[in-house]
Amino acid sequence: MIDLKGVDLNLLVSLSVLLDEGNVTRAAQRLHVGQPALSAQLARLRRLFDDPLLVPAPGGRGMAATPRAQALVEPLHEALRSLEQLVRQRPDFDPHRDERVFQVAETDNASVIVGLPLIEAMARQAGPGVRLALRAPDAPDAIAQLERGDIDLLIGTADRVPGAMRSRQLLTERFVLVQRRGHPRGSGLLDPETYCRLTHVVVSTTGGSHIGLLDAHLAGLGRRREIALSVQHFTLLPEIVRVTDHVATLPSRLAERHAATLEPFELPFASPLFSLHAAWHPRQHADPALRWLRQLLVDALAAQT
Repeated sequence: MIDLKGVDLNLLVSLSVLLDEGNVTRAAQRLHVGQPALSAQLARLRRLFDDPLLVPAPGGRGMAATPRAQALVEPLHEALRSLEQLVRQRPDFDPHRDERVFQVAETDNASVIVGLPLIEAMARQAGPGVRLALRAPDAPDAIAQLERGDIDLLIGTADRVPGAMRSRQLLTERFVLVQRRGHPRGSGLLDPETYCRLTHVVVSTTGGSHIGLLDAHLAGLGRRREIALSVQHFTLLPEIVRVTDHVATLPSRLAERHAATLEPFELPFASPLFSLHAAWHPRQHADPALRWLRQLLVDALAAQT
């Protein structure tokens, strides 16, 4: 067992850069130390780990990591990120005086349902030093983005929340049908036949498909709706419905934001609900700034119910 009392933690920083670069000269430049000094550190690291760590590459250019060194790369990066956060983290967070840029990744649907309330709440409760960046999630790389600290929060449906992350359910939503005010159908209650006969606009997040979220559910009920148009973004639907006789099935919170121009109607059949969740890296669970952000988001959504 290594006695950390005798370990210079700066050596681990040097090891991380050496493994990244595979070259002592370039690593020394990044670390702003002389090459002889870094070579001496590498010698100490080899004694510490009882392994060469880096050996001359087969092609004669640069250095190659040994199997032991390769196994150290990710745990070392994670440990250094945790230490950096520990050093930089303040014991509290004052949103009116502190500076922070929050990176929040969310799906197109969540950007309207969750993103807009968050923006409104932050405008009221934070000073100019607190800024927000909303971005689309990179689904295949979401875990790595959270691990690297590229994003602070990931917001999406339950199937998009990585199991290794901390998470919290934000809300459960239902769907409603919306039509423009003055629609030729009138304002009577919907029945299943009328719902299916109307011309629908649906969202295909991958693009090009004329099958929406509810079509598999309708098929299970032995029904099929008329789909006239497919778009890739939820945010387009209200505007399309406003200027056409098409209808759309939207999350109720999105429909409420367009109540001035669109009429909502309960669906004439039982439909599945969906939930939105926020996920974050366990390393950031106690970060005062992110705890403030998460609570701000929860309170903003609760104020809408």
